[in-house]
Parts: sequence; C-alpha cells; structure tokens
Amino acid sequence: MKQVFRYFFQGVIFVAPIVVTVYIIVLLFGFIDGLLEDVIFDFLGMRIPGLGLLIMFGALTLVGLVARTLFARTVLKLFNELILRIPVLNVIYSAFNDLFAAFAGDGRKFQRPVIVLVNPVTNLEKMGFVTEDDLSAINELDKVAVYFPHSYNFSGEMFIVPKSQIRELNIPPGDAMKFVVSGGVAGIRDVETHE
Repeated sequence: MKQVFRYFFQGVIFVAPIVVTVYIIVLLFGFIDGLLEDVIFDFLGMRIPGLGLLIMFGALTLVGLVARTLFARTVLKLFNELILRIPVLNVIYSAFNDLFAAFAGDGRKFQRPVIVLVNPVTNLEKMGFVTEDDLSAINELDKVAVYFPHSYNFSGEMFIVPKSQIRELNIPPGDAMKFVVSGGVAGIRDVETHE
C-alpha cells in the first residue's frame, strides 16, 4: 500500500505543474478573449473563439510599433510630465512604469546576476541582480543597489551593498531569475562566477 501511495504522489508531482500551467493559460485566454467577445459578436453577429485574443495581440503590436516613432515619444514625454505633476497619480504611475521598464523594454534592470556575501562570518551568500551601479546621488560611492527577488513570490528586497562583497555570475539573467524564484529547485547548468 505504501508503494501505491508513493506512485500516486509521484504522479501528482509529475502532472501538477503541467495541469496548473495549462489551467492558467486557459484562464488567461478566456479572460482576454472575453474582453472583446461582446463587441465582436455585435459587429460580426457570430462568436469566433480566439478572435478577441488575436485582435488584442495585433492592437498591442501596432501600439508598440507606433510608440517607437518620434511623435509618439514626444506625446508620451508630455503625458509623463503631466502625470508626474498630479500628486496621487504620479506615485502609482511612476511605480508601475518603472516596474514594467525593469522587466522589458529599453530600461531592463535585471541583466546582471550576482552573488552577494551577506554574512562573512558564516560565509552566507544570496543571489540577486545589480539594478544600479552609480549611487553617487546618495553619497555611496563604493556601493551598488542589488535587488533580491523572493522565491515563489512576485516581490523582493533591495539592498545597498559594498562592491567588494559582490561576485558577478556569468549566466543568462533568465536562468538566474528562474533559479531564485523557484527557490533553487530549477537548477542552474554551468554556473561560472568571476570577481
């Protein structure tokens, strides 16, 4: 009976990540497709599964293409200046704008994975990402800002760390992020470090 339960739990461990991933994709597909479903039905008179998702993908791609033009950048700059003058909106908008820019676009910040010596006595180290090299604005010349993502969570902490306690990792940033976010379960192959 113990062997049967062991096989059962191994089956659950094998199938669960696949089922959860498919379930999340189906939910997202249904949600995004459902946003335009009524509009498309009113316009065409029939329901076409996936058309809402296709239209949203095309529209966002077109917006991304237009956003690269000089005119759009000028409009966006004026919009940013206007939003930053409104007390409550500037905090919300700038926080989300910076967050999305850190993960995608031209201002990506999570490109330099490092290992930081957190406790020299016990040789305790932590993996993170250098997000800012120049801290002269806060009079910290020999330090950098390092962001430490939390495992299995969409949060993290930022520390000001002496440069002498950092070792850069020569691995793809995506692999490093996957390793940290998974709590070390998603192994890293061929990790190389250099001072």
